[in-house]
Amino acid sequence: MKIRFVVVLCLIGLLGACKKSFLDKQPDESITIEEAFKKRNYAEAFLTDAYASMGNELYFTDYLGTSPNPYVIASDELNIPWPEKFEKLMNKGAWNPYNVAGQHWKNMFEGIRKCNIFLKNIPITPLDAVFTQAQKNRWIGEARFLRAFYYFTLIRIYGGVPLVKEPVALTDDFTRFKRNTWDECVDFIVKECDTAVTVLPIKLTDDRDIGRATAAAALALKARLLLYTASPLWNGNPDYRNVVDKDGVRLFTQQQDDNRWAVAAEAAKECIDKCEAAGYELFRKYPDPIKNYQQLFLENHNTEVLFARNCGVDGVTEKCAFPGSKGGWNGYNPTQQMVDAYEMQDGKAPITGYNTDGSPKIDPASGYVEAGFAVADDPEGRWLKGVRMMYTNREPRFYASINFNGGYFIDRRLEIWYSGADGQYRGGRDYNTTGYLLKKAVDPTVNISQGKFSLKTWIFFRLAELYLDYAEALNEAQGPVNDVYVFVNKIRDRAGLPALPGGLSKEAMREKIRHERRIELSFETHRYFDCHRWKIAAQTEGGPVYGMNITTGTALNDESFYKRVVVETRVFQAPKHYLFPIPQSEIDKNPNLLQSPYW
Repeated sequence: MKIRFVVVLCLIGLLGACKKSFLDKQPDESITIEEAFKKRNYAEAFLTDAYASMGNELYFTDYLGTSPNPYVIASDELNIPWPEKFEKLMNKGAWNPYNVAGQHWKNMFEGIRKCNIFLKNIPITPLDAVFTQAQKNRWIGEARFLRAFYYFTLIRIYGGVPLVKEPVALTDDFTRFKRNTWDECVDFIVKECDTAVTVLPIKLTDDRDIGRATAAAALALKARLLLYTASPLWNGNPDYRNVVDKDGVRLFTQQQDDNRWAVAAEAAKECIDKCEAAGYELFRKYPDPIKNYQQLFLENHNTEVLFARNCGVDGVTEKCAFPGSKGGWNGYNPTQQMVDAYEMQDGKAPITGYNTDGSPKIDPASGYVEAGFAVADDPEGRWLKGVRMMYTNREPRFYASINFNGGYFIDRRLEIWYSGADGQYRGGRDYNTTGYLLKKAVDPTVNISQGKFSLKTWIFFRLAELYLDYAEALNEAQGPVNDVYVFVNKIRDRAGLPALPGGLSKEAMREKIRHERRIELSFETHRYFDCHRWKIAAQTEGGPVYGMNITTGTALNDESFYKRVVVETRVFQAPKHYLFPIPQSEIDKNPNLLQSPYW
């Protein structure tokens, strides 16, 4: 097997490490895999390149022909104005095996193949005074984690996929690969994580290693996978009981096993204990809960981050989320449902549901007021005089996550009404569809017109998620015992909210935990998968999406702008849309590859 190895080297900037005497022997493109792995620097370059398939989930739309993260817009969190994007096909129910974003399948199996090649050949890389067996074992652990991560990324949208554990040559018969069962895939990923934990450091100590896998990442991946496995979508789901392959093998778990919740709780608690012992902690650098939550996603590789992708200097998030007056595209628009979900500053839920016409059912005890305008600035600067009352007295995470009409952003007030500086009057493709803009993880220090952007990361795992994973699994296993309250309240305390009320039933605590995940983990890819694994996506991803009336308004206090209107009506077909279809091009190559159920 031969590769164009110089490409790998260029990708990570290691070309200068090549020695002329070595390169003079033969052209780079003729170096075999075996010859490459006899050089430590080349072996490391190959491992580094294996990270490239992770996917940049920082991109919520199909940017430059790819769609690494359609899930935020496919959920009930966000809307965009660009109708041709793949995410909008999902919203309309117009996706199918022929137009599905195929790079998920392609990229993950490409990453798996790189890991398989690395794991097969790393034994021949010679040791020396610098490259010890412990270092080699660490690299092996990284490759095993990556392979597990790529398989998890696949099975969360497809169910069981073929487990390919050895390098495959182009001349091999690909029709021999069939889907493995869900349980087989889970067992494999768990074992890979357990192996990786034994050889990876729990925490990085050298800045040069930032972005590499750790034992914390492997523990977190295992905990999330087991949480998913215990959930209704994957745990004896009757929709999948009769799904069999051509040999009659049942591909999904047949019977519900409630003990899976206890297993998931144990894995999450193990991750928490080991991470906290190593110095990981919730990000609480500032006395202001708004700033803590805001900076958590802007101060890279902070104390809460267990694993993140380095995305380089990138401005796509700001271009999509900045208002037009700041050179942005006005395009990342939180839905009214998402805005309504944030609690009041005293921890009460302002809206308990909706009437058939979409109007909210308001809890008067919460103090929420839909109509009217603030008569004075908030002393803490959270809102200014003249903003709609519905945006006042909300919880801190609201002000760190949502830009609203009349809110202050960078150096001016937002004018999202129709004729305002950030409204629809400009026409064209870029306009605000809901009356809101995403603020979370948006860097206010960038300058689009000057091309000044900041170094970005995408957080795959952070400690707060593990707290919520543990609380959910423990509540399902044992009910609302003390630890359930402890770990949910840790999140709420950091957010500047009061603790949960005592005496909750298991069902009531379940709803509290689900709500806390919706807010704390918003716009981080969790909502889509949470609603799917809970089997509530037909309610959250189907039906009308609401926003403010962006087609009218001449001033901040123009009442016509604040009318709730249907932005679009989304389509979710259950149980079909709970899984992605495998791209038809892959089925055509391998007729033994069973298409996803109901597609």
